[in-house]
Amino acid sequence: MEKEDVLILAVESSCDETAAAVVRNGREVLSNVISSQIELHKLYGGVVPEIASRKHIEKINQVIREALEEASVELSDITAIAVTYGPGLVGALLVGVSAAKAISFASGLPLVGVHHIEGHISANFIENKELEPPFVCLVVSGGHTHLVVVKDYGEYEIIGRTRDDAAGEAFDKVARAIGLGYPGGPKIDKLAKEGNADAVSFPRARVGDSVYDFSFSGLKSAVLNYLNSCQMKGEEVNRADVAASFQKAVTDVLVEHALTAVKEYGYDKFAIAGGVASNSALRAAFEKACAKEKIQFYYPSPIFCTDNAAMIGVAGYYEYIKGERSGMDLNAVPNLKLGER
Repeated sequence: MEKEDVLILAVESSCDETAAAVVRNGREVLSNVISSQIELHKLYGGVVPEIASRKHIEKINQVIREALEEASVELSDITAIAVTYGPGLVGALLVGVSAAKAISFASGLPLVGVHHIEGHISANFIENKELEPPFVCLVVSGGHTHLVVVKDYGEYEIIGRTRDDAAGEAFDKVARAIGLGYPGGPKIDKLAKEGNADAVSFPRARVGDSVYDFSFSGLKSAVLNYLNSCQMKGEEVNRADVAASFQKAVTDVLVEHALTAVKEYGYDKFAIAGGVASNSALRAAFEKACAKEKIQFYYPSPIFCTDNAAMIGVAGYYEYIKGERSGMDLNAVPNLKLGER
């Protein structure tokens, strides 16, 4: 290790992934260990917060130890500890925050609290070494749909957000309605490939007073109404067509809002992030639209779209070199707003 290297040990436990990573100089991932709980929560059709918290407690030390081993570093090589402290499930967040504070206290290493969405945005820096702010980023996941202007490292302006369901939440609810189960996103993505995206006409919601805001609850209701109507008439439902038509309705709105923002703000760079960013139809639609408008399009590999600690390490690095530090009073903030500290 070069002495001037900044090594961040990062911890992420905001939902149902227990994760730890070591990141060098903000762009190089030396290790990225993720312990997923998907199989556990499948039984319940969604994440059960109490179960998630208990599983984090079981796994957290093991995952951190693995991350250090995989990176071939000792704790004494680490420069600072970064940890997600919000938004997320409060019990789940507390496990990661407590572990990071304990390591910081015992080792004397500085502690840096990181915003979860800032982590998702920062995931784009891992594989796109040339990407620098400013750019527009669309964060789409189970809990968030945010359209963000990334003005600089750690400096954000949210220009659009969902007024109701997040895009990923809508995917999960529709997947449940057509009998696909949890997690809905990947299952709808797979089934939609066999369907006709123009088979069913679902609405594309506009939010009257904001061109950049999103609303997906009406679309979700339209899908449920369509399924009920078919059932009442005794008509057979083509699940692949429903999945493809629903997915296209979500994708159309995301692409339209995002590209309007990129053009209006005068940028030529656009990125996506978050769990839904690994959806193949969404990526293809953005690739096509960005190519047409001569906008550079960036996205992380699927492993960095899901909740992971590498992205927290990247965000933590930029906060650390800016001089941000957290005290031992750092707490979990389940509703933390982007840009707050």
